[in-house]
Amino acid sequence: MSSEMPNPSGLEEVEERLKKARNRRNGGSRLPFIAGGAAVLLAALLLIPKGGGKAPAESQPAQAAETQAVEPTLSPEEQAREAREQAIDEEIASYGTLGIVQVDGYLNMHDGPAQNDDIIGKLYDGSACEILGEEDGWLHVTSGGISGFIHPDYVLQGEGAEIAAREEIRDRAEVTAEKLFVRAAPSTDAEILGSVLKNERYVVFEEKDGWYRMDEGWISGEYATVRPCLNVARRLDLRAMVLNMYNELGISMVDNYLNIRKEPSEEGEIIGKLTRKAGCDILEVQGDWLKIHSGDVTGYVKAEYIATGEQARQEAVEIAELMAIVNTDVLNARAEPKEDSPIWTQISNSQRYPVLEQLDGWVRIELEEDESAYVKTDFVDVRYALNEAIHFSPAEEAAMKSASLRQQIVNYALQFLGNPYVWGGTSLTRGCDCSGFTMKILENFGVSLPHYSGSQAQMGSKVTSDSMRPGDLIFYSNSRGTINHVAMYIGNGQIVHAASRRSGIKISSWNYRTPRAIRNMLGD
Repeated sequence: MSSEMPNPSGLEEVEERLKKARNRRNGGSRLPFIAGGAAVLLAALLLIPKGGGKAPAESQPAQAAETQAVEPTLSPEEQAREAREQAIDEEIASYGTLGIVQVDGYLNMHDGPAQNDDIIGKLYDGSACEILGEEDGWLHVTSGGISGFIHPDYVLQGEGAEIAAREEIRDRAEVTAEKLFVRAAPSTDAEILGSVLKNERYVVFEEKDGWYRMDEGWISGEYATVRPCLNVARRLDLRAMVLNMYNELGISMVDNYLNIRKEPSEEGEIIGKLTRKAGCDILEVQGDWLKIHSGDVTGYVKAEYIATGEQARQEAVEIAELMAIVNTDVLNARAEPKEDSPIWTQISNSQRYPVLEQLDGWVRIELEEDESAYVKTDFVDVRYALNEAIHFSPAEEAAMKSASLRQQIVNYALQFLGNPYVWGGTSLTRGCDCSGFTMKILENFGVSLPHYSGSQAQMGSKVTSDSMRPGDLIFYSNSRGTINHVAMYIGNGQIVHAASRRSGIKISSWNYRTPRAIRNMLGD
């Protein structure tokens, strides 16, 4: 349930862990104090004078003065430092056998001791875990309420782990509610940016009016406890990761795409599109229209085409895919999972790619059908997600017949959004591949092209990215430099293309990967 209500059981768990940590620390720290006491006693016995041990008279005032001496008090700053050191000791002592993750990006936690076993969580660099044992060369660990298996090559153990842990401890907010909204400002009226889940920990940079600022935004201090602690594992759970991304989930139930309009009217300007079974947040109801937010598009859609409630939740869990979402402006995609591998292409911020494989420090993503590349985990968010809205603003035309030829071509191509990808296919309705799509679209306007992207790239005339126009074709190559994909430019920095069996015919950013060539097939 999405709320900003506290979860009392979460607070009790934290208090119980702290209590156990104190008990362990107190039990383990008695011996040094006892040994120190014995040494002091021995020194005192050696100083007792012969003759019954009675001290000389002149020494008695000095002894009395020592007895009356008052132990110096600590300043507030010293007390704070001492309290923090004690909290750090307790945090480290709370782990039976401590392990500290050392990896670029994050380390995958599997549900079994093998690379092919399902991934159930991830530990970022510097995160802590408790090592429970070893099985088939893998460490069985628990962290952040998750138990699983991680590769030992990326885990510091023993004395080195404790030293590293002291360097990694920060003031972190540990979430105590099942789900807690992250907001753009310290107020319940501020925009919701996302959500965090129970037991997750986030570094706190600022406290203001009972709110904590993290990298991701602000969370209410009423539902999180802040203390010096280590980072822990984050759960990778389909239901939690998908459903908790939305406050009031809606799923588009259309065969191809649903227009998002600026106003709740059939005459309203089209500002975006929801493809088939895309996710959105429902903001309000206005008669037969819903105001929604999806991706970075906010607008209105017809309510009859949006599934809500339990139907939407069931659909979301069924169709969600593990995706890598780019979180940097430009990301190098490589042919192999190593930094000295040649850069195959570059992909753009906020683009979503299906995840084919997860390796420690790397993710293999699908670019198009039968084409994949490797990207560093530092620069992508890997999570189960739904497709979301894309920006789209068609050129204003009074009617199709009065539109330019290029706009007619684009409008015709967009009729087939959401239709299936079929390798070798040439049917715009039953299925086509990338070159079959462009071939059939332009065929409808009297332009003949071969059914192969490499051959199409040899036709027409060369165009630069500065001068390309709607209807031009953009070509992309594989890691060997061979052209193997084609798309049609539709304006506004976007293309339409038959991408893969997963996504079918879709709209993407024109530079979602590095283009190899741009060609004008119309001769104008």
